[in-house]
Amino acid sequence: MLRRMSVDAFSDPADALSLPDGRPVPLFTGDERAMLESWLDYHRATLALKCAGLDDAQVRVASVEPSAMTLLGLVQHMAVVERNWFQRIVAGQDVPPVFDDVTGFSLDPARGMDEALDMWRREIARGRELCAGLPLDGTGRIADGPMAGAEVSLRWVLIHMIEEYARHNGHADLLRERIDGVTGS
Repeated sequence: MLRRMSVDAFSDPADALSLPDGRPVPLFTGDERAMLESWLDYHRATLALKCAGLDDAQVRVASVEPSAMTLLGLVQHMAVVERNWFQRIVAGQDVPPVFDDVTGFSLDPARGMDEALDMWRREIARGRELCAGLPLDGTGRIADGPMAGAEVSLRWVLIHMIEEYARHNGHADLLRERIDGVTGS
């Protein structure tokens, strides 16, 4: 059963629906930008849901050897991804890394899930702020890596971010099932 909710990513809060677990339902109709942003918000909420109700020891449980992937590492990684794509590439800002490990996957014994989630949410908020007035066809440049110098549109970045979250949410599904048996979308 769907229920109505107010989410700032929707063009009309009266149209916002949520699933019983609280995640926003992506828009069924609307303009392209609103739909892309609603799908990205859905995937962000899915990652948060996969981490909900776990303690710091549980979010450090690795998947299956030889992988060292953890839910905590995924949240940290997505904070890095949010900063890289929206601040560095779309906005062209020269900002420092979020963590010492540029991927975000390495775990710091002093950093728990609450701190990682706060950092991740700050990166999301900053990205939203920077992109709010930009057109989907506005472009930025990839600064480094194998695609260095490539020009990409905000539209491309939003689609890529949906893909990035969808892929990692699959990992999060498996990690959560390993931790406590919880399954679901």
